[in-house]
Amino acid sequence: MKNIKLIEVPSEIGAGSRGASLGIDAIKIAALDFMSSFFVHFPSEKIPTENKMLYEPIESPYAKRVKGVMLMYDKISKAVSDTIKNNFFPVILSGDHSNAGATIAGIKMAKPKSKLGVIWIDAHADLHTPYTTPSGNMHGMPLATAINEDNNDCAVHELDVETIKQWNYLKNIGKIAPKVLPEDVVLISLRDYEKEEKHLIEKLGMKVITTSEVRRKGPENIVRSVIRYLSDCTDIYVSFDVDSLDSSISRGTGTPVSNGLREREAEDLISKFMQNRKICCFEITEVNPTLDKENLMAEIAFNILQRSVNILMMN
Repeated sequence: MKNIKLIEVPSEIGAGSRGASLGIDAIKIAALDFMSSFFVHFPSEKIPTENKMLYEPIESPYAKRVKGVMLMYDKISKAVSDTIKNNFFPVILSGDHSNAGATIAGIKMAKPKSKLGVIWIDAHADLHTPYTTPSGNMHGMPLATAINEDNNDCAVHELDVETIKQWNYLKNIGKIAPKVLPEDVVLISLRDYEKEEKHLIEKLGMKVITTSEVRRKGPENIVRSVIRYLSDCTDIYVSFDVDSLDSSISRGTGTPVSNGLREREAEDLISKFMQNRKICCFEITEVNPTLDKENLMAEIAFNILQRSVNILMMN
């Protein structure tokens, strides 16, 4: 049986639209509406944020609020690392997906010798860098920090010295770079990405599983093949961005995209992954209740969270 610890990271400085910092509370409200005492059962830690930066002018246009993201990387990676070292299984609820780069760093800091696999369930690849980003939003970059990639082949921006230094800090946090090898990353339900990211995926041979493949083969077969694909890995981290869900149900996220997973498909996929003993960390991110009616997105996220954690506890 795994000892679960919840790590709450209501940071949204990496996102382009406002409101993801409220996602965790929205998930807790969903739990109350379902009359669930889920959040009473587990120790939890709330990471202080740098969201005050949202009121300040942006210094770095190609890596917006990167100073705050650096501070978040420090705080989150330490919390995740300490949690694992204390033999707890970290379940992370985070505002925006930029935080996932810090989660991965924390896993590697706790287990520097591990060969880490990453299952990235997301409509987006999050493989941009300050050199290629169309938006400057840091939540489009966490996987690039984890695989230590600048993507110079596709560079379109000239960066100032300070931004380069800050970006390098994110890639090298914990003095381990890369933290994950590109071939140990699996992108599930990916469907909205730019040519610069496509270039990296193809050049580095990253595995992509489309929504239609999930539908055709069924979650169970997908999970089996992904675990087999990552069989060399000693540990596996699962990151679930709610925008992997179809836009018909994922209004309550900053970047909804059509042709996504159905609620049941996502739930089945994630809960089947959770049955595997190599899974060492799970993160849910990008719930934004300000974009939602009836708190639907948070309710779906809560159902997936609850079912996943129940399975983890049985393992």
